[in-house]
Amino acid sequence: MKSGRSLSDLALELERQRSTKKDMVVPSSLMTYRTNAMGVPEMDIDEKGDVRHYGVSKLARRQLADKLKIPYAYFERMRSEIPELLDANVNHWLQHDIERRLVRVLDAEVRAVLSERYRRLDNLDLLGHVLPMLLRLPGARFESVQMTETRLYLKVVTPQVQFEVAPGDVVQAGVVVSNSEVGCGSLSVQPLVYRLVCRNGLIASDGALRKTHVGRLLAGGDDGVTVFRDDTVRADDQAFFLKVRDVVEATVSDSTLRMVGDRMRRTRDIPLTGDPVRSAEVLAQKFSLNESERTGVLRHLIRSGDLTGYGLVNAVTHFAEDVADYDRATEFEQLGGRLMELSAPDWKLLAGA
Repeated sequence: MKSGRSLSDLALELERQRSTKKDMVVPSSLMTYRTNAMGVPEMDIDEKGDVRHYGVSKLARRQLADKLKIPYAYFERMRSEIPELLDANVNHWLQHDIERRLVRVLDAEVRAVLSERYRRLDNLDLLGHVLPMLLRLPGARFESVQMTETRLYLKVVTPQVQFEVAPGDVVQAGVVVSNSEVGCGSLSVQPLVYRLVCRNGLIASDGALRKTHVGRLLAGGDDGVTVFRDDTVRADDQAFFLKVRDVVEATVSDSTLRMVGDRMRRTRDIPLTGDPVRSAEVLAQKFSLNESERTGVLRHLIRSGDLTGYGLVNAVTHFAEDVADYDRATEFEQLGGRLMELSAPDWKLLAGA
C-alpha cells in the first residue's frame, strides 16, 4: 500500500489551512481573469468594492473552462501561446454568465470554482467526526494517511478481523474514508482489505457509502459577493456522520470481510491460460491503463508466478506501491476490487481462454 504522512502531520496542516481558507459566492460578472506580466494566471474578485487579487490553481482553471464551456485543451493552448486572447475570451463569457459561483480560496489562490449548490463537507470537520470512530476500532492501525491537492484519504486496518484466502495468505479488514473539498468526488466510506504477505491494499465497493457535495442554494442576500465563514456556514451534518459511524462499523465486520474474502478465493480458480502479456493488454484496454502502467502490472504478475485471476488482482494492487501519484495509486487499489466483480465473460477475455 502506498505510504502517506503521519496523522499528526495531517492534523497540523488542516489546522493551518483553517486560517487561510475563504469561501465566497460570487456573481460571475464580479470576477476578472487575467494573465500577469510573468505569464501567471490571476483572478480579481470585487468583494463589495474591495478588489482582491488571487492566484488560480490548475484545477480551478479547468473548472472555470468547464463552467464557461471553453474546451480545456483550447483554454490551455491560449494560455501558453496567446494569453491576451484567453483573458478576453474568459472575461467576455464571465460578463455574460448569469450564474453565481462558489469560489474556494486557500493560501491566496483560487483552488476551486464550483456551483453555488455545492455543499461543504470539509476535511477538518470530517476528521473531527470520523477520527474518534476510527480510533475505537479494535487495534486500529492507520496504514496510510494522505492529503493530495484534490482529496483526503484515511486508510485504517483492524487486525482483530482476519480471513485466510489461502494457507498462510491472511487478509485483514479495514476501511477507507475519503473526501474532496474541491469538487473531485464525493465523501465516501469503502471496505479496505489488507494482505499481510505483501502489504497490498484492495478497496472493495461492498456496502460503500457516498455523500455527494450537493445541497441547498447558498443564500447570497444581494447581487454582491457573500463571504462564508466556518462559524456561519457549518451545516447540521450530525445525522449524516452518525450514518458514517454505522457504515464504518459494518465495513470492518467479519461478515463483510468474509464476503470479500470469498470473492478473492474464487479468483484463485481462474487460470490465466493464455499469454500473460495478452492478459495485461486486455486489462489495459478495458481500464484505460497507459503503457507504463500496463508494463508495471505485467512485471508484478510474472514476478509472482501466480498466473491466476488472484495473481492478476494482486499484481494490480501491488503495482499501486510503484505509482508516484497517490490519487492514481488509490485508483489501482480500487481496480483490484473491481476485478473481483467482473463477470465470467470478462474474466474469460482476461484469462485468454
